[in-house]
Parts: sequence; C-alpha cells; structure tokens
Amino acid sequence: MLHNIAILTGGGDAPGLNAVIRAAVKTAKVQYGAHILGIPDGYDGLVNGSDPWELDLPEVAGLLYRGGTILGTSNRGDPFNYPVEQPDGTVIKEDKSEILIERLKELRVDALIVIGGDGSLTIANELFKRGTNVIGVPKTIDNDLSATEVTFGFDTAITTATEALDKLHTTAESHHRAMVLELMGRDAGWIALESGIAGGADVILIPEIPFKWSSVMKRIDDRRKKGRKFSIIVVAEGAFPEGGGQVVQQTADETHGLARFGGIGHAVGLEIAKQLKMETRVTVLGHIQRGGKPSTFDRLLATRLGVEAVNMVVRGEFGHMVALRGGKVIPVPLEEAVGNQKLVDPNGQMVMVAESIGISVGR
Repeated sequence: MLHNIAILTGGGDAPGLNAVIRAAVKTAKVQYGAHILGIPDGYDGLVNGSDPWELDLPEVAGLLYRGGTILGTSNRGDPFNYPVEQPDGTVIKEDKSEILIERLKELRVDALIVIGGDGSLTIANELFKRGTNVIGVPKTIDNDLSATEVTFGFDTAITTATEALDKLHTTAESHHRAMVLELMGRDAGWIALESGIAGGADVILIPEIPFKWSSVMKRIDDRRKKGRKFSIIVVAEGAFPEGGGQVVQQTADETHGLARFGGIGHAVGLEIAKQLKMETRVTVLGHIQRGGKPSTFDRLLATRLGVEAVNMVVRGEFGHMVALRGGKVIPVPLEEAVGNQKLVDPNGQMVMVAESIGISVGR
C-alpha cells in the first residue's frame, strides 16, 4: 500500500490545474486513505528544500472553478540543468537531480505525480529512469502534446480568445479598422487557428505556415474592395514571414530559460498600415489566456485526469502519463509522450476548413 503521494505543478499555469489537484487529493483520501504532499513551485521546491504541506479535503475545497495553481509553479527549474548565479553575475547550469531525488527519499514519498507540459514531463521521464516512481498528467494551453487528444486549459484559452475576437469585431467595424490580435503559440498554432475560425477572423497566421506579406495584404484589400472596410487578423506569437524569423522580446540567455516571444502582432499591424494606408490597432492578449475560471470541458477533463493519475499510482503504472484517447482516459508511456510536439498540419483538415470559408493563412 502506498502511503505518501507527492504532487507538483510545473511549467506555465493553465486553467484546470487546481481541478486536477482537487481530484487527486479526493481520490487518494476517500478511495485509498493515502497521504498527499503538495510540493511548492514545481521542481524548484524539491531542489531548494521548500517545505511541502499535506493536502487534505479542506485544503482542496472550492478549487474546482479556481484558476492557477495553489501549489505555485516554475518553468525554469530543470533539476538536470539548474540555473545557478555566480558571484560575478553570470549564470551556469548545474545538475541538481540527485538533490531532488534525495529530497523525495527524505520526505518518504512513494510516488510523484507531475502535472506539466513537454518540458516538465521530459524531466519526469528522466527521474523515472533514475528510479523515481513518477506519473505524468499532461497540461498546456497550447494543446501540443502528441500523446493525448487534448490537454486541459486549451478549451478555456480558445474560449477567452474567441470572446476577445467577438469584442474586437464591433469596434473594428465601427471605426473601419484592421484589428490585429496576437495570441500565445510559440511553435504550435492551435489557439490562433481554432479561435480564429470560431471568432470569424479574416487572416490567421501560425508558426507552422510561414506567411507571405502579399497574401495578407491581398485578403484585406479584397475585403475593402467589396465594401468590407474592416478586417480581423489573428497572429500566433511564434508566426513569422517567409524568409524572416520569429520575433522575441528577450532571448533565452537573457531570461536564463526560454526565449520570451512577443512583437509579431505589432510588426503585422505596422506593415498593414504602411502598405494599405489603413488605420490599424493591435491587441496582445498575453497571459489573460492562462487566467480565469476553467471551462466546463476543462473542469471535467482535469477531474478525470486527476482521478486516473492516483489510480495509476495504486496500480503501479509508473513511467506513464494519463492521456485522453478516443474519449477514454488511459495510461501511455512517458517515453512516447514527450519530445514530439503535436503541431498544426499545414495541409490538415482544420487549415482546409479555414481556407474553405475564405480565411487566409498567409500562403
């Protein structure tokens, strides 16, 4: 019988994280009488020796509809490449994984549930290879994990983006403007593509399809010639023109982690204003896509994943991730789940749907 299960959240936050935590705690306590330890701030909490706290039913009351994560999270705490600042201000990467593993032993943790995206689950897989009992739960608003049909947080994110497009439509039409909405999506354009279709965009630009400026301008100009004096352009933050590169605010070296994207929306807006002499405004939705209450779909999915994660711990199915396939929640090997992003197929059905109804994807 497993007595102590630890749980942590890693990477960017997503609506539904607290719902997973709630479901895992309730299942562990009610069904199995196990203890659940909440690890603060992702892997950082284990490397830095932060004190966990026991999660009981009172601690998870009211979490189902609450955004964010009560445990805190970090996307810079890779224990195998941990950033350590030197006296001269430089930062070097050190392997702190043994510290993490020893900390789990000190806490007498029988199994660790990791809720995270590709980066966090890749770390989980490496910990499993070193003897740690790990179960993964997929999380990303980008919906780019290949081993599961959909990730919780995605539905809430595209709903938020679609609502923003609905609001931009009214002001764009009133002022005869081109409205550019920049959305999240470094490598995968799912948020931009699906919310763009649902929100009635005229142009959708995603990382998987390097766009032609001429195609973007033609679509907007064609609308203008037909008496449609406004246009809605949706741009994923990782989109880029043919022959160009992605726009970043800060490089990976400057952030000691991942490069910070942002700015392509403004670049697109400036180019439209320059080439078409059209009044243009740009909105960057940013972290609003990560915040707020999870949708009904995300609450249900998160709850199903949290319950099954604990069941997998009890069954000893370590080194696996819980995934949604064919409407069922099943275990899949972590080895198969990480390192293979699910990107938009430029010739896939969703892109074909967009183009069939007159949306330009810039090609």
